Amino acid sequence: MHADLSRITYRPERHYSAVVAQQGRVQLDADANEQTALQLFQARTLATDLIGPHGGPHGATGFKVDLRGGPHELDDLVIGGGRYYVDGILCDATRPRPGTPVPATAHQEGAPDPADAPAAPAADETWTYWNQPDGFRDPERPGDRLPSHFPYLVYLKVWERLVTAAEDPALREVALGAALPDTAARTKVVWQVLPLPAAELELDGDNPPAADIRTAFDRWAHKAATPACRLAARSERPDHGDDDPCLVAPEARYRGPENQLYRIEVHEGGAAEDATFKWSRENGSPTFQVDELDGTWVELASLGGDDKLSLHVGDWVEFVDTAYSSRGEAAPLLRVEEVDLPGRRVRLSDEPAPGVGRRPELHPFLRRWDHQEPGRGTSGPRGSSRRTVRHGDRTGRLRHGALPVEEGGWLPLEDGLEVYFESGGAYRTGDFWLVPARTATGGVEWPTDPARRPLLQHPAGIAVHYAPLAWVHGEQAVPDLRLAFRPLATDIPAAGDAAPATTDAPASPDTGGYEDSGDHGDDFGGSGAPGAGDGGRGGDGGRGLGTLSTGPDGGSGPARPRSQTTAEAEAQVDETGVVD
Repeated sequence: MHADLSRITYRPERHYSAVVAQQGRVQLDADANEQTALQLFQARTLATDLIGPHGGPHGATGFKVDLRGGPHELDDLVIGGGRYYVDGILCDATRPRPGTPVPATAHQEGAPDPADAPAAPAADETWTYWNQPDGFRDPERPGDRLPSHFPYLVYLKVWERLVTAAEDPALREVALGAALPDTAARTKVVWQVLPLPAAELELDGDNPPAADIRTAFDRWAHKAATPACRLAARSERPDHGDDDPCLVAPEARYRGPENQLYRIEVHEGGAAEDATFKWSRENGSPTFQVDELDGTWVELASLGGDDKLSLHVGDWVEFVDTAYSSRGEAAPLLRVEEVDLPGRRVRLSDEPAPGVGRRPELHPFLRRWDHQEPGRGTSGPRGSSRRTVRHGDRTGRLRHGALPVEEGGWLPLEDGLEVYFESGGAYRTGDFWLVPARTATGGVEWPTDPARRPLLQHPAGIAVHYAPLAWVHGEQAVPDLRLAFRPLATDIPAAGDAAPATTDAPASPDTGGYEDSGDHGDDFGGSGAPGAGDGGRGGDGGRGLGTLSTGPDGGSGPARPRSQTTAEAEAQVDETGVVD
């Protein structure tokens, strides 16, 4: 998340359950953010344990997919409304209904009665592949179109990203005034419905069993979600640093009066020879809202509140808007060539990539990065001659404005901060690492072994989650791959009423693993997910609270409650080998 943070202190391996405030202590953003992370982890872990890797509530299971012809003579997918959980993360496909404005002639004399006005057209209640809220698919891009050959799988991709007032101005409290910074940021759940060609799953036949599809997709999703690169960071004392106490100036941003949260982020992904990265000493938080774009000139709402967070000639910036962030793209970085302070304008080295920054409703802004082109320094107080931006001393180092990844050796960034990319990595755009640098210790906070050697770490994000939705193997042939679950709540019997004895319900017929948004929910047990494990047989929840138990001899024993203690359940396993 590109927020103005001090550091991230959440460590799941430490098994903390809560953050406890103490009286008279300084309140830090890291403490409040860790409490939020703890609560999210607990809630999503519980949801995953109860639901499974993915599933939707019976009767309101979202993301039902249907194939139909779309705009521009291209295929389209209809995405049904409702809710779905992926690794405990709630995804809501319910389409908001548009508001009703007051008629323009409501208070004019002689105006027609508003009741006689024609009715507004019915609002769409579903999304489609082309207009899904965070998809930003473009029919003009061949790579965005649905596959032209059957079969293919439709899946749900889920992750979270940060939204600040630069992207959502409604987050800013205008009563605080324009001169003050914004307040808290937000994390947003992003979901996209995307196609996956069958060849990626290495399946045989046009219509393999649902269990085989799910198994193949799980393999693909695990590989896609698992980071394949690691990085380490350390600090090195500058040469002769003890000889000259004036060596570390206030503008150094390292071992001076300034503490920093460095962000190292992959820009272009791929193998090491193709990948690039960028870094920021402010976690990528300096952003500048764009008011107008005219060629290479960009008019900004502000050039920054102070010199530390402003723009200078030589800075590298990334042109960002909502669509760019949601698509996870890597457009070339642009260099600030000229700054017009009175006009709040900057001239960039080139125009932004096509489709970026030209739609005001997508809230375009510039994000500043702090690496520099070899042989160049920054202008102004942020770029004094004593800075040791050593990475990239050779000419021709930058590629599309970003630094090439070099594996197997320590790469100096600035002022003693060095990073190390492990050999053999595969990089994804947006993956990042955070390195807090602290003046009190003259070093960086990074995990080490007992010998104080830095440990290689996987990226801190982006965490991506996947779930299969449908298998499209022909027109009007879209078998459902979703799962559904029933509510756990049941009626409370009246006081003194005994639970009626019932017989075990027969197992439901094998559904082949497909489930159609819960319409056949009566075939499934109350707690069993259709198509899971036993080919769709319901769980014990569908048999009530007073079912008959089966004794060791196969006969029916007296009715007993379904709830058992752990000791009773273990004793029953020892006697019969199964738990009723």
